[in-house]
Amino acid sequence: MATILSNYKIPQFTYGSAPAINYQNQGTFFHWMFPDGSYQYRGILQLLQHFQWTWVGVLFQDDDNGNKFVQNVLPVFSQSGICFDFIERFPALPFYCEFSQLVEESVAILKVIMGATANVLVLHGEIQGMMTLRMLLQFSEYEELPTKTKVWIMTAPMDFTSVSIQRLWNIDFLHGAMSFAVHSNEVLGFQKFIQNQSPNSRKQDGFIQIFWEQTFSCWFPDSRTDKQFEKNCSGEEELETLPASVFEMGMTVHSYGIYNAAYALAHALYAMQLSEFKHRGQGKPKLLNQQLWQLHHFLKGVSFNNSAEETVSFNQKGELVAGFDVINWITFVNESFLRVKVGRIDPKAPPAKVLVLQDDDIVWPSSFNQTWPLSLCNENCRSGYRRKKKEGKPFCCYDCIPCPEGKISDKKDMDDCILCHGGQYPNNDRDLCLPKEISFLSYEEPLGMSTSMFALIFSSITVSVLGIFIKHKDTPIVKANNIDLTYTLLISLLFSFLCVFLFIGQPEKLTCLLRQPAFGIIFSMAVSCILAKTITVVLAFMATKPGSSMRKWVGKGLATSIVLCCFMIQATICTVWLATSPPFPDSDMHSMAKEIILECNEGSATMFYYVLGFMGLLAFVSFTVAFLAKKLPDSFNEAKFITFSMLVFCSVWLSFVPTYLSTKGKYMVAVEIFSILASSAGLLGCIFFPKCYIIVVRPDLNSRAQLIRIKH
Repeated sequence: MATILSNYKIPQFTYGSAPAINYQNQGTFFHWMFPDGSYQYRGILQLLQHFQWTWVGVLFQDDDNGNKFVQNVLPVFSQSGICFDFIERFPALPFYCEFSQLVEESVAILKVIMGATANVLVLHGEIQGMMTLRMLLQFSEYEELPTKTKVWIMTAPMDFTSVSIQRLWNIDFLHGAMSFAVHSNEVLGFQKFIQNQSPNSRKQDGFIQIFWEQTFSCWFPDSRTDKQFEKNCSGEEELETLPASVFEMGMTVHSYGIYNAAYALAHALYAMQLSEFKHRGQGKPKLLNQQLWQLHHFLKGVSFNNSAEETVSFNQKGELVAGFDVINWITFVNESFLRVKVGRIDPKAPPAKVLVLQDDDIVWPSSFNQTWPLSLCNENCRSGYRRKKKEGKPFCCYDCIPCPEGKISDKKDMDDCILCHGGQYPNNDRDLCLPKEISFLSYEEPLGMSTSMFALIFSSITVSVLGIFIKHKDTPIVKANNIDLTYTLLISLLFSFLCVFLFIGQPEKLTCLLRQPAFGIIFSMAVSCILAKTITVVLAFMATKPGSSMRKWVGKGLATSIVLCCFMIQATICTVWLATSPPFPDSDMHSMAKEIILECNEGSATMFYYVLGFMGLLAFVSFTVAFLAKKLPDSFNEAKFITFSMLVFCSVWLSFVPTYLSTKGKYMVAVEIFSILASSAGLLGCIFFPKCYIIVVRPDLNSRAQLIRIKH
């Protein structure tokens, strides 16, 4: 009919969605009491995105608009992250096909709907779509098919319609449904007008009599139809007693569109009358002399406020300038229902924010216990996991895999896990970044306390040994061991124990500068003293031989030269180190997962190993010389003790290097402290314990006669 009437240029109003027409040839003759449909589709998309319904089913009416919806709109939904569990056509209405075919199609579609995992279904249809949906769901009772609660989202042209056969059908499926409707308002006086309508007040209206009989299940004696009901109609029955599923007292959206269309036409006719009057200048304009096609110009310019205080106007395409309301359906046990406005689509808003929704006002289907329904291909990946696409499945379907070590995901459904910022680390669930603890070897912790205590104990022992040697400096055994070298060695060992305190506590600029150079120089002094003692022992033995030329080398001068030479070499290395790349306080955020390590950066690892290398060279030379001199007579057997002390020293520092490189954080510092204490204690015990034993416990052996007797 639309095409035929367009050929005669007859103005047409439609109150549903636009039929498929050729805009260029027919668009001029159409005026839609329906806004631009693109806003509705944008609103549906934003509704799905708002509730994160990414897995939906689609039912559409098999007509031009339905096919355009599937071909043009659904691909946009897919591009915006929506996946489809199924896309099916509504079954044909009974008057379009055989009943058996209808049952077969309906059962097949019902099985798809009820077997789907999607909890949300989008319905695209025209005004009869609601009637088709009710019929479809009614078959589930007849066929005893299992049913599942779904959230139905219906497009604006769909509205609640009912025929007599459906009045007893259940409407519970509508509870919690969402639909879009052209924006409307309550027309004043309409409800009172409806209440005054009855067959008694409008006896010449045959339509109202038929309506009355079908609605109240009664029969008028003068009815033009066959007697279908036993009860007689009085004509005084009250419409407001009917449930909304049978008759709604309020003006529906479609009725509101017809109401506005009638007034738009009236305003256009009035404008055309005024225009004719102005051109003629006199007399009353005669409408009958005007052609209908002349009305189009005036319809385009129509703009008025209706009795509901709403502005009615059309855009350049002849579409109503209005938005959409979002309706939430609430049903009751008496087969009544309410349409509650819970949102709107504002065409004037930015494209990404056309939907305005009041979430708290929405009533959901009863089986969801008033909780936000989910409609996902699979459950959300919770925090601590990331999504991984399932092969051969839509992009909304994915597996959830844990975040890798060192990464977190703090939101649901993250595609990639993220690294924690510096100074943070993932918790065990990998869904939160926790601040890292500051870590350094402190005096308060057991490791720091124990190493400090041992350093003090060994320092006290060293001081005691030094005191013993000073007190007995005139005894033969002290004189025979080069007292100056002995004092220098003991003082070096004392400072070696005390330099441990430079390694404990929070690293500072001064302690970082001093700790390694001080350790290197002090230890070089101690080892050089041992080297000097060893060489002195060997030369002393060689000098006892008749005619030996070694006597001129025996004395304090050689020993002092060896010590000073070794000291100067190590001091030079340390000076170059401090001048070129000095150690400095640093923080290591990456070596330990849960700790920020405060440490001293050596500045130059090469220089550090130069210091260790020079100490190792001195120890190796001392060990070699002492080992070669271990078979000297018993009066010179200090070489044996030196050999053993150097063996302990070298063993400690050879094991230090791999252990130091394989540990992290404060334990690296603890390894170095242990090596310092162990090697220093080894030198102190191996060299000085036998002498202290003789001096304190066996003073009878500490005599010149005893030494001479042993020599002979």
